[in-house]
Amino acid sequence: MTVKQQEPPKIEFPCPDYPIKVVGRNDDDFREFVIDIVQVHVPDFDFTSVTIQDSRNGTFQSVRFTITAQGVEQLAALHEALIASDRVKMVI
Repeated sequence: MTVKQQEPPKIEFPCPDYPIKVVGRNDDDFREFVIDIVQVHVPDFDFTSVTIQDSRNGTFQSVRFTITAQGVEQLAALHEALIASDRVKMVI
């Protein structure tokens, strides 16, 4: 029996409503910190898509939002910029 390799799903660009979740320490300015980075890579960023959720213990916070993804390069650059900070623990 062989295990079949599953290919990642193909994304067609531009891809509206592309969801992103950024997790980091629950600091007062974490939301603004994330949004500042996102705006550099997504000039038409829609602030109304942003939602915030604190972890059960309040230690961490997730910032969720959607963008219209323009391409793999944009997504890679955004991911790289977010994780370059020690404030961001995870980008999904």
